[in-house]
Formats: sequence, structure tokens, C-alpha cells
Amino acid sequence: MGAGKVLKNKIQQTLRLLPALRLVWQSSPGWTIARVVLLTIQGILPVVSIYLTKLIIDTVAVNLTNVDKAAAFNQVLFLIAIAGIVTLINALCNSLTELVVTAHSQRVTDHMQGILNAKSVAADLEYYENARYYDTLQRAQQEASYRPPQILNRLAQVGQNTVSLLAMIGLLLSLHWGIIGILFVGALPAMIVRVKFSRIMYDWQRKWTSPQRQGMYLSWMLTSDQFAKEIRLFNLGDYFSKWYLRIRKQIHKESITIFAKRSLANFAAEATAGILIFGVYAFIVYQAIHGILRVGDLVLYHQALQRGQSNIRGLLTSLSALYEDNLFLANLYEFLDLKPKLVDSLNPVPIPRPIQKGILFEGVGFQYSTTNRQALEDINLIIRPGEVVALVGENGSGKTTLIKLLCRLYDPTIGKITIDGIDLREFKMAELRRQISVIFQDYAKYNFTAQENIWLGNIDLPPEKENIIAAACHSGADDVINKLPQGYQTILGKLFDQGEELSIGQWQKIALARAFLRDSQLIVLDEPTSAMDPKAEYEVFQQFRQLIKHQAAILISHRLSTVKMADRIYVMDSGSIVESGSHRELMQLGGIYANLFETQAQNYRS
Repeated sequence: MGAGKVLKNKIQQTLRLLPALRLVWQSSPGWTIARVVLLTIQGILPVVSIYLTKLIIDTVAVNLTNVDKAAAFNQVLFLIAIAGIVTLINALCNSLTELVVTAHSQRVTDHMQGILNAKSVAADLEYYENARYYDTLQRAQQEASYRPPQILNRLAQVGQNTVSLLAMIGLLLSLHWGIIGILFVGALPAMIVRVKFSRIMYDWQRKWTSPQRQGMYLSWMLTSDQFAKEIRLFNLGDYFSKWYLRIRKQIHKESITIFAKRSLANFAAEATAGILIFGVYAFIVYQAIHGILRVGDLVLYHQALQRGQSNIRGLLTSLSALYEDNLFLANLYEFLDLKPKLVDSLNPVPIPRPIQKGILFEGVGFQYSTTNRQALEDINLIIRPGEVVALVGENGSGKTTLIKLLCRLYDPTIGKITIDGIDLREFKMAELRRQISVIFQDYAKYNFTAQENIWLGNIDLPPEKENIIAAACHSGADDVINKLPQGYQTILGKLFDQGEELSIGQWQKIALARAFLRDSQLIVLDEPTSAMDPKAEYEVFQQFRQLIKHQAAILISHRLSTVKMADRIYVMDSGSIVESGSHRELMQLGGIYANLFETQAQNYRS
């Protein structure tokens, strides 16, 4: 059984090259064909060039005693003209190859990055909360841009070297069959060294992926505006810089050790090959001195020997490089082979429009895969159509996790969530999420125009200004945007030229406008006004009932003055619902909610 698994793994590793070539072909068939054709021609031309050189030398040698020098020169001149044409063709191919390789590599790089982007979007949210995923992603990003086209190039080089080598073997066999064996024996050590150190470098790269990412993170912190203020205020720049250099120094130290060993092994391999080749060259000179070979033959065999050695070395190097590419392709396919755990039902049912009974959580429990702690436990609650529900509780009590389950970013570990009695897993995820408008507390800040920032809340709508202005007016963002230099066409953030940075509260109004733009049956606001001043918050919630229209709403907020207007309030603690009721009912209960509300009220009165 063990041997069978090993054989299966070997076959799978060999077949990695085939899908990689398919990716290359899909990216740009035309450029791929052009690249292969040019490499084939470049493999044949050296053979033609060497043979023309032999003919020129032999013609000169034969005509040294010829009285008719003009006729002799014309014969040589014809051969020189042909050799010149071959040289021009070779120069043209070299120039075209530079163009084709550049264009082809760019197309493949863009195509592969597109595949990585699409795969990243398709990956479950769970992957983004796991450090191993980021290791896998980084290794894939390192390989995706150049490894597939490099495989095509290696295979083309194998073909090119094989064509040239066969011609050289034909020439050298006419001299002595043993020369071919010597050439192969001389090239083998270099191939063995390459294969051995390919495996060493592959294992080393996987070992150091996480520290390399940490170094990149430190570098990003030192150059990003997100950390610029704290780094200067707390004088962290020198500390982070030295930390970064320590990591890079250790990586550099180990890599240099590997490269030094590889260089020493390469030297030994090259020295062995050199000694064997000079032995063969001595044999050729011996044959020429004793009159067995003519001058043209001496040049021909000398060049054939050099070319043959180069072709064999190139062939074996390309084969060993393909082995290396095959190893490192595992990094790319490790990422591309990630399977989403959340999948659409094979027979999805349409979402009720409008929702009649409501959304029901029945005995819902959830545990993240990276921890043993239960994030949610025995959650039972209902959100009726048009009802405003509030979730209250300390940080880490499970409020945001509950929303992630509702949006089907995760599935419950136990229990179920239904809409009008239908399990969420029966709906298409895209359709479900289209009916829910969510703004999380860690909302996105897009460095696009203000208009685009809001329009991204519902890209199914045409990007008309009227819809966007209405949503901005509801959230209070309209006043902010109208004060910007180019109004709704102003780029937000400082990442691009002429961008305008907003305060946290202003960004929150932009994010809130995104939520109001979306035509959904449920709106979820996770700390929607935490960064707003009390006046702005009051203005938003004064008209909140009118803003949500026919929608149901879930509010998550630490400001209990905000949740007073909710029809039902659920108090969460350690992943469980410990109290529920209206504001009045919870105040009469005198429990956790009442104590929190009184504490906050006293702070406002003091």
C-alpha cells in the first residue's frame, strides 16, 4: 500500500506540468505558438551554421592549389552568402524572441494573477482567519507569475537542445562512438547537483515562508500610513527596522550557506566535465596531426564537440530544471486546490420576496476551526419582517459571529437558521447575500471616488448620482462630500494623487450610505455610528424607521441610547443570549441590560 501511494504521488507530481502548460496556453494561444516556433528554429540554425563553416573551410583547403582563384573564390563566396543569410535569420529570431517572450510573459503573469484573485474571492472567510492560508497564498503568488511560462520555455529548450544534439551526435559518431558516452557522463554530475539542491531549496522556502511574511509585514508597517502616527509617537521606527533586519539577516545567512554548498558542488561537477571534454579534444587533435582528419574536419569536430557538450548540458539542465519547476508548482496548486466548505445547494430554492414569517435561529451553536472555544451556544431568536432587533453585549460575546452566520460566511456547527422555515443552506449564497445589507464595524475604506464608494453597496444599480445622493443624505455623508474639492468625484484616501482623507466618523457615514443604497430585505449595522459625534448619531436615528422602509434591521451597538428604539433587544454574554425583550421590559427586569444602561446614563449626566 505504501509503495502504491508513493507511485501515485510521483505520477501526480509529473502531471503537474500538464495543467501548468494548459494555463499558459489559455492565457495567450497566439504568443505561445510564436514562442515555440521561434525556439524550434533557433534549435536548428546552429547545426546549419556549423555545417556551413565546415564546407567553407574544406572548399578553401581544396582550392589552395587551384589556378583559377576567381572560380574558387566564387564557390567560397556563395557559401559565405548562405552563412550570412543564416546569421541574419538567427539575429532576426533573437530580436523577435525578445519581443515574444516579453509580451507572452506579461500575458501569462496577468492571467495567473487573475486566477489567484478569483480563487481568493471564492475562498471561504474561514481561510482568511488562518495564518496557514496566508503562507499558502504567498507561496502561490511567488510561483504563479513566472513558473508556468518558465515550464513552457524549459520544454522548448529540451526540444531545441534535442534537435541540435541529434545532429551533433551524428557528426561525433562518425569520429568515435565513445565520445557520446563521455559527453553524457561529463554532464550528469551537474544534473545531479541541480536536482539535489532543488529539493533543498524547496524545503527551505516552505520552512521560511512564515518568517518572510513577518518581515514583509514589518516593512509594510514602516511604509504604510495606517501605522505612521503611532510609529512616530511611540518611537517604534528603529525597533521595527532592527526587527526586520534580524529576520532578513537570518534568512540571508541560511540561504548563503545553501548557495555556497551548491556553488562548491557545481564547481566539482564542471571540473569533472571539463577534464573529460579536454581529453576528447586531445583525441581529435591527435587524429588531425596524424592526417586522419582534414583541417575542416578538425574545425567541424571541435565545434560539434563544444556544441554537443553545450546541448547535453542544456538538455540535462532543462530536465533537472523541470524537476525543480515541478516541485515548486506544488506551491501554486496547493492554493488552487483549496476547496470551499460553503457550497450552494444542488437544487436551490428562491428566497421569499417579501419575507412573511421572518428569520429564525434555532439552537444555533458555532465554533471556529482554529480554537476550542465555543463562539456561539444555543442561540434562539427571531427577526420578524419590518422589525428592528438590537444585539447588545461586551466585545467577544458573539454578536458579529452571529451576523457572519446569518450572511452565510460560515455555517452553524449545530442548529439551523431559517427564512420563512427554509434553511439558509437551501438558498444560493449570492441571492441570500443580495437580500442582506451589512456594514461591519471594520468596514472597508475604498480609495476610489466618493460616488464609487457608495455605489459599491449595490453595483447592480446604474451608477447614477441621484440614487447615490439619496443614500448619502440618509447617512449624513452628503454634507461631507459636498465640502470636498470635486464633490462626489473626489478620490477618498491618500493612496492616489489628489486624494482627500476623511475622519473616522466621516468614513463611517460613507459606509452607512453604502448600506442604505442596497435594495435588501434586511439591513445589519454593526456599530454603525460608533465614530460619529452624538449630534450626527441623533440625526441618523431620528429618521431610522423611515430610512429602512419595509426592511427588517439588526443593530449592534455599545451605545444603549441607540438601541432604545429597537422592537426587541437581545443581550449576549460569552456566546449565549442571557436576556431579551423591549427596552422597557429589560429595564423592569433590572438585569445586565438595565445596569449597563444606568451606568451609561450616569456618565452622560455627570
